Parts: sequence; structure tokens; C-alpha cells
Amino acid sequence: MEMVSPTPEPNTYEDEEVFTSPENPSPDVEEVTIQPTRPEKTTPSITNLDDTIIELETPLYIARVSSRSGGTITEFNIKNYLTTDSSLVNLILPNQSPNLQIQAKDLDGNELNLGSPWELVSSQPPSIIKEPFSLEFKKEVFKSRYIYKTLVFNPYGYTIGVDIDLSSIRGDIYRDVLFGWHGGLASTEKNRVDDRTYFKAYAYMGGELEELKGKLDKREEKKFSGETDWLSVRTKYFTSSLIPSSPAAIMKSALVSPGDSLETYDAYFVLDANSIPAFTLFLGPLEYERIKNLGVNLDSIMDFGWAFIRPISKGVLYALKLMHNHIPNYGFVLIVFAFLVKLLVYPLTKKSYQSTSAMQAIQPEVNALREKHKSNPTKLNQATMELYKKRGVNPLGGCLPMLLQMPLLFALFIVFRTTIELRAEPFVWWVKDLSSPDIIVNLPFHIPIYGAHIAALPIFMVISMFIQQKMMMTGGAQQAQQKTMQYFMTAFFFLIFNSFPSGLNLYYTLFNVLTIAQQKLVPTNTASAK
Repeated sequence: MEMVSPTPEPNTYEDEEVFTSPENPSPDVEEVTIQPTRPEKTTPSITNLDDTIIELETPLYIARVSSRSGGTITEFNIKNYLTTDSSLVNLILPNQSPNLQIQAKDLDGNELNLGSPWELVSSQPPSIIKEPFSLEFKKEVFKSRYIYKTLVFNPYGYTIGVDIDLSSIRGDIYRDVLFGWHGGLASTEKNRVDDRTYFKAYAYMGGELEELKGKLDKREEKKFSGETDWLSVRTKYFTSSLIPSSPAAIMKSALVSPGDSLETYDAYFVLDANSIPAFTLFLGPLEYERIKNLGVNLDSIMDFGWAFIRPISKGVLYALKLMHNHIPNYGFVLIVFAFLVKLLVYPLTKKSYQSTSAMQAIQPEVNALREKHKSNPTKLNQATMELYKKRGVNPLGGCLPMLLQMPLLFALFIVFRTTIELRAEPFVWWVKDLSSPDIIVNLPFHIPIYGAHIAALPIFMVISMFIQQKMMMTGGAQQAQQKTMQYFMTAFFFLIFNSFPSGLNLYYTLFNVLTIAQQKLVPTNTASAK
């Protein structure tokens, strides 16, 4: 399907009601569109049909589709991703209302009964779909007049085409028709608290991304006027996104958070019954290349950090995936990556260690100057700077190289913590999931930030950090205050890193070990700092 890029900027409005959730209809809402000319009165047709369930299997997923609302996805089990009990990840919440909902009203303002089962028109699918397959449903709305909805399943991707045909009933309904995704997505991770921190709904219009993060027991709604490129609902690793083939055909759109305990979201378009575009539903994993290749900037919902960090994060992800093509275990990929990063930053860290060593070497002279000019700060500063110049020492030399590495470290943190490529990827022994903490002991209580467990790799990480700091504080530099700070920082970093993914801790531990080896090998005489 061809995607049309937006041109005008979206207009957010607050005073005008676009639509209401199917769960909370409000017949008193004032319509903002012109009612069509009323033809001869017709009577809605009421046909009771049994719910038909169709099961479809492709190389990527197994789906179950109900005939309710002309095709509601009741299960969507992804083959390449498993839950903690080794079953397929299912993106759909059980027993939810129709998710691909259509809403319309007759000319008397009555809701049409479109959420009930429709008649299946197409044939049953083959055992495994290997080419695009269409499921077509129809609903008799008025006597001998039907509404049609067709779902087209792509066997080698996670896109589903959605086509709605109202041509035979346009004259008997209000112009405004609602279509969208209802009910959010299921949590798929063992750590549901962490998973839900990423739950959000998005709207993309005129190159700008709008988002909604729901709150418990508080219904919230964001409404927009004008063309919309897409609406999306996401969890930490998966998304359901509706993309119209013609954004200009969208009259209005909205994001709704019912405020329920499952943190579900509704995302709706308001359409003109006379010109309803086709849609593409992307229902699947947030794999960067797949999302990017849709060509509609849907990757903007992915978390790659602040604007200046994003290019680095994407580069890190690309490098990890490239190495994984040759190294099947992401744990070993991270080990190789740590070596490569250490080689990359070697000149910076070498300069940093040499500057730190040179500063330590002249520390007795600095202390002597402080004692000599303790009553004259200006003279002390002048004498200290002259000493630095004489010895060829840059007081910022130990800090600046490390600061230059910070964007890379932030990017690594983001990629290791949020990308689906590391989800449920094992390393060796007790490390079963590089995207989660490598828990060795579960605690009977929960500590904020720390969690309710003890992980192993953070212990190794802080030991390596402690040794590294110990090596930097030699001789007279080992003052009591510095020792106290060293112990405090070691404990603090353990508390923080204990809840971090094991992949991130594996990388930092190895990087620290390599840093210790570098400190042993790098010359630390004062002259080398010049």
C-alpha cells in the first residue's frame, strides 16, 4: 500500500469532542459535521450470527481472528519470541472487546450494531499461509445492503491490510465513521512493572509525535484535528500501529487511556464515510529495521535516547546485529564489542590515566603550595597554575577524555536495556536472559531501585570497579576521605546496577577488566602526560 506523507501541521483541540469510547457512549455529544440529506427512512437490519473463529498460520505467527466487528484479532502468537514459560508471546489481551472496531450511526443517531459477528465471505485459509491471504467479512446493516471489511495477511511480515467498504450504505448513515484499535496490548514480560513503563499511545502528524501515558483510575484523552500519518500503541518490545494509505483523508484522531489496571489504550481515526482510505496494521515486534522499512517514521516511537544520543544508539545496535550474523550468542557479541570499544577509546583513556598519574605525582608540591599560600587564595591559584605549566600537567586531562566517552556509554545503556534483539537471549551458565538481571537470590521484600533480588554480574562489576579505583589512588593519594568515598561509590553502583539487564552488566564488567589491564600497561610517569 502506498503511504502518503503529510504536509500541514496538526491542530490540537480541547473544547471539541471527537468521539467517545465504545465502552462509554455519549449520545449528547454535539456533532461538528454537516448531516447528509436524509433519504427515505430505512430500518437497520438485525441478523443474529454465531461468532466464527478463523486460525491463520504464517512463518512468523499464529493468529486467531473472530468474525466480531468484521474481523477482530483474538490471539496473535509470535513464533520468534517466547515468554518465560517457553510459550509463544501472545500480543492480545484475553476476552477483550473487538480491537479493530468500526463505529457508525444511522440518520436517527442510533449506533449501528457493528460489534456483533459478521458473515465470513471468503474461504478458510490454508494450513500455512505462504502468499498474501484475504479474509473478507460482510454485515447486513440495512435490508439487502451490506458493509464489508477485508483483512489481508502478509506471510513474511507483520503487516495486515485493512479495507472498509461502506459504498452501499453511505446515504443512510452520518458522515463521521470511527475506526481504530481498541484494548491496548498484553504485557509480555516477566517483569511487568518494567514492561509497563514503556506502555504508551502515539499519534504522528505533520512530522510531530504526540504521546499519551495513562494513569491508574483516571480517564485521559488527547484529540487532534487534521490529517494523521498513523496511530500507535506500544509495550516495551511490541506495537500495534494503524497506518492510513492517505493521511489527508483523516478528519480527526484521538488517543484514549481508560485508566484501567492493565493500562490499555484506544487509538481512533474519525473518517468521512464517502472517502475511507485503506489501512495497514503493523502488529508485531519493535525490530528497528522492520519498523524503519515501513517508511512512515514509525521508528520514532522507539527509545534511542535524547536527540544527540540517537545516532550513536542506532550505530551501536547496527554493530551488534552485524556481529551477531557471525557470532550466534549475543553474550559473546558483547565481549567482542567491549574489546572493540576499548580499542576505540584507548587513546582517550591512555591520556586520562597519564594525566591522573601526573597529578598524583605533583600532589605533594600542590599541598606545599596550599600550606604556603593558605591566607592568599589569589596567590595560591597563580602558583598552582605555574606548577602545572612547569610540570606539563593539564588538571582537566583526567576528566575530559572520560567526558568524551559519555555519549557512547549512554547509548550502550539504552540499547542494552530496550532493544528486542537482546530480549530472552542467553549467555552461559546462570545468565539466561541478557535483557534482564541475572538473579541468583530472590529476596522476600522489595527495595526501591534495588529490586527484590541479588544479581551476580553486578557483584563482579563493582569488584572490578573497586580494583580500578584502588589502582588510581596510590601512595599518599589514599587518604581516609577518598577511601570512604570509594566504598560508598562501590555500594551505590551495586544498588543501581543490580536491577540493570545482565547484558549491560556483562559489558561494563569486561570493560572494567580491560581498563585494569590497560592501567597496568600504560606508562604512568609524569613525562608521559606532556
